[in-house]
Amino acid sequence: MLVAFTLTMPSCGSWNGRWSSEKDLHVKVINLTKTLCNKYKIDEKLGENFYYRWNDGWGANIYVEKVDSKKAAKLRKNSKGFCGYDWMIDSILDFGEILNNQERTKIK
Repeated sequence: MLVAFTLTMPSCGSWNGRWSSEKDLHVKVINLTKTLCNKYKIDEKLGENFYYRWNDGWGANIYVEKVDSKKAAKLRKNSKGFCGYDWMIDSILDFGEILNNQERTKIK
């Protein structure tokens, strides 16, 4: 299954309340086998938004959706990268929410 994770920054702690990359598409598409879909309970995450807030007023949102190969190719082509927030995808898959490194370590 092809799963797209789309990153936005709806809460910005910047001086002007805006994210400099807000007009760009930030998406990562991954191909999950049936085994991994079951392991990560991906069906429960499809169509969901996952929000994470830092103490400085910034907040990130990741929307999860199933895509077909045509849409996946278009998303990959137009994406400007995931801005180093791949750890959020890992956290969503492993824990069903976005947890920081300390929180993930505590749970493991």
